[in-house]
Amino acid sequence: MAFYFCNKGPPAALLPQFGQGVKIMKFLLGTKQEMSQVFGEDGRATAVTVLLAGPCIITQIKTTEKEGYNALQFGFGTKKKLNKPLSGHVKDLGNFRFFREIRVSSEEVKNFKVGDKVDATLFSEGDTIQVSGVSKGKGFQGVVKRHGFSGGPRSHGQKHSEREPGSIGGGGRAGGRVIKGMRMAGRMGGDRITVKNLKIMKVIPEENKVYVSGAIPGRRGTLIEIKS
Repeated sequence: MAFYFCNKGPPAALLPQFGQGVKIMKFLLGTKQEMSQVFGEDGRATAVTVLLAGPCIITQIKTTEKEGYNALQFGFGTKKKLNKPLSGHVKDLGNFRFFREIRVSSEEVKNFKVGDKVDATLFSEGDTIQVSGVSKGKGFQGVVKRHGFSGGPRSHGQKHSEREPGSIGGGGRAGGRVIKGMRMAGRMGGDRITVKNLKIMKVIPEENKVYVSGAIPGRRGTLIEIKS
């Protein structure tokens, strides 16, 4: 799969290997800002999530010979100070808050260099993307909220069983011990979630903002990975 950072098409050096119908992978980091709505030409309102997307800088190029695989590492965001190992790693590229990487082929990795910049112009209105992020942590929750259980009956002599899980033993195991994977109360949220087939409704390159249809996991400020 080809990978490049240009809306106008692949670099001239790559033109001979591109044919009709070749899919292009695009990758960008951003943070979740807020939800809003966008009105289409037919007057319909579409719920959107506003992302602060980019700019990202390539901080490292990994190759099979040195690291065992081919990938591009990106730096995004800013922080006041980096520790000494990270400072030596990024040198004078910037004090990045986040680092993420994406796998590429051995041929594609040769077309990039450390310091290359990627921003919101990578995407355009109408692109179909998938986003990944970490969902909100909700702490310790019961089975009704965590798994959607209906709870116990509200009448006929039942007492304090509205949100109880019911029986957890039995079910085919000798001795009635709890089988693996039983849905029970526990920690909820804080999971990596990927949402596919979202549509870019609007791009504002001057503000590095991308408007994506639908809801996206996480709170305000959550790191979001955007892929074509």
